[in-house]
Amino acid sequence: MLVFGHAGIALGAAVLLNSAVTKSYSLRIRQHRAVERAKPPSEAFSDQNHNSCNGASWFRSLGDCIDIRLLLVGSLLPDIIDKPVGTFFFRDSLSNGRIFCHTLIFLLLITLAGFYLYRTHRKTWLPVLSFGTFTHLICDQMWLTPQTLLWPVYGWTFQKHDLSYWLQNMLSALHTNPAVYMPELVGAMILIWFVVVLVRRRQFRGFIKNGQVL
Repeated sequence: MLVFGHAGIALGAAVLLNSAVTKSYSLRIRQHRAVERAKPPSEAFSDQNHNSCNGASWFRSLGDCIDIRLLLVGSLLPDIIDKPVGTFFFRDSLSNGRIFCHTLIFLLLITLAGFYLYRTHRKTWLPVLSFGTFTHLICDQMWLTPQTLLWPVYGWTFQKHDLSYWLQNMLSALHTNPAVYMPELVGAMILIWFVVVLVRRRQFRGFIKNGQVL
């Protein structure tokens, strides 16, 4: 999977997760208030939430919780680190674009560090990177390569690949392999939707500066 698939799917997953959590919390609050006011919960819900289910509000709600820029970076983080290291700097010894940052131990380390950082300082930047990394490993279907995912359980070395035609093979897969081009299309559609929201609300420059949708 390439850039659009990873970034778009991570953004879509974060939007859906945030929306589900927010609605669940809001519903409990409204039900509590409805009981106090002797008003049916369904009426309370419809009165206050009928305008919340639109793209702009979803992205705005997500941006209120996290820096969306970090989410996009996190969704590409394993490739940002592993691709240069494994395919360029140490091509002869590693010869693999999925190495250390595509492992479960890397995900666990940044997740635990992010949890600690949030508990002690209420900082969300590392948990956001962790979530992006998690979606990356899922999209790459890393469970199909346990030697990498569970490193170093199966040994300290990574499987070597012939990278001579890596770019040509990837470009060919974009035309012939549904497992490659379908996630790219889905991710691209989500990113286009996000950009349209930013442009319509004239928030593109503001998003670049602060990672939020106002």
